[in-house]
Amino acid sequence: WSQLSVRTNPKYPDLMQAYAAGYIEGIGTKSLIADNWFNTVEGMWDMCTGKTKFCANLKKFLEANLAYMMRMIKDNNDSQYWKQIELNLMQLQGMEDAYYGKVMNLTSNLHLKPFGLTLLNINGDIETLEDVLDDTDHINHDSDHMIGSGSCSALIKLLGNSELLAAHSTWSGYNTMLRIIKKYELNYRDIKGELIPGHTSSFSSYPGQIFSGDDFYILSSGLTTIETTISNSNQKLWKYVKSDTVLEWLRNLAANQMARSGVEWSSIFALHNSGTYNNQKVVDYNKFTPGIEPQPGLLYVLEQLPGLIVYKDVTNVLKRQTYWASYNSPYYPKVFNASGLPALVKKYGPWFTHDRTPRALIFARNHSSVTDIHKMLKLMRYNNFQHDPLSSCNCTPPYSGENAIAARSDLNLAQGEYPLPALSQRNHGATDVKITSSSLHRNYEMIAECGPTHDQQPVFKWSTSPYFNLPHRGMPDSFDFQPIHVKWD
Repeated sequence: WSQLSVRTNPKYPDLMQAYAAGYIEGIGTKSLIADNWFNTVEGMWDMCTGKTKFCANLKKFLEANLAYMMRMIKDNNDSQYWKQIELNLMQLQGMEDAYYGKVMNLTSNLHLKPFGLTLLNINGDIETLEDVLDDTDHINHDSDHMIGSGSCSALIKLLGNSELLAAHSTWSGYNTMLRIIKKYELNYRDIKGELIPGHTSSFSSYPGQIFSGDDFYILSSGLTTIETTISNSNQKLWKYVKSDTVLEWLRNLAANQMARSGVEWSSIFALHNSGTYNNQKVVDYNKFTPGIEPQPGLLYVLEQLPGLIVYKDVTNVLKRQTYWASYNSPYYPKVFNASGLPALVKKYGPWFTHDRTPRALIFARNHSSVTDIHKMLKLMRYNNFQHDPLSSCNCTPPYSGENAIAARSDLNLAQGEYPLPALSQRNHGATDVKITSSSLHRNYEMIAECGPTHDQQPVFKWSTSPYFNLPHRGMPDSFDFQPIHVKWD
């Protein structure tokens, strides 16, 4: 992990603070941004020069989306929501100007390039946009983007009334493992002149991004927000993905900055639903005091699809089970049924269910082993797929490295036979873990480990990986890292 801390001066207007925060990060991490761009955009993905139908459609969509947001910002200058959208776009503008070598301009207007650093910040949204904007001629299709591909594991664990742990493991391509843990202290004021609730955030991230992307945030409001993605297989819902909405990464940031509770966060995030990069959950550490029974509102779970958002207080479920696990399968029946998953269950079996998919069964079996933060770390890095019966599948050999809390799909056999491409050998796995607690949260601290799990499996090395030829500029050869305790001055 690299670490970055940015703090703005509250004496200056908010837009100047935002631009300066982005600019100084762009200057300080320019070489890392270049490496991340090469590894994830230039090296892995067609550069969208207009030669393909998808690229042309994407550029048109992003230009229309930016124009829509600019219009809404102008027409709603008394709206706190649109003020936060403008501030986040201005922060990205500052970073983009710095990266492309422009002179710092604290009074700059927004002039973001649709195919500039915006591409790094829509890395989650673009998975949905690929489906919507006709990707039939897109040559370099990402291996993460397929039916059944997992995208993150998360666990909320209640240790009696003594502690509450929140953990997240990102699943992605190994070419994305150039990482930064960031802390932003952005001293913005609301329209009443008061400091916004989520002025400070600590989060796992990437070069060139002003949001997490994983997502994992520890906020000054007392909230921790965590995301695991759910996919949509219902083609009828794509009509709700339109340019006159706000993409997930921006709605996420606005909710983080404005909300004081789980229900507030959910209601703000639900505004202007883009239907892209779907799912989210919120832990409110304000509702937890060690030694006292958790209060209602401690855990809100929101699930999103195009045209549909459902959120509820599930604190009672957490108290009854003592854990809440998330693994890319919708919890709410309305969302599950609308997503098209019932048809996949009928075709492929319980792997696509909410409660009988491998990770659901492993979490249900193993969560009771978590008695402290170190045991939580072990569970979130768990992958014993060659020997764990819950990792089995109708495959040859009869198991898959995808069927674990921390996937290692690179270890599947290239010549194996699998009923789903998602279960086969591919550039995909758990690339980190982050954990916080009620005590760590107060100081924006976390325990974090970078790279694919190597507890029960071999250390990932580019030089011996079947994907050694993929772009990985700026990365070490061996990801033999141990957990670190992230602290801030």
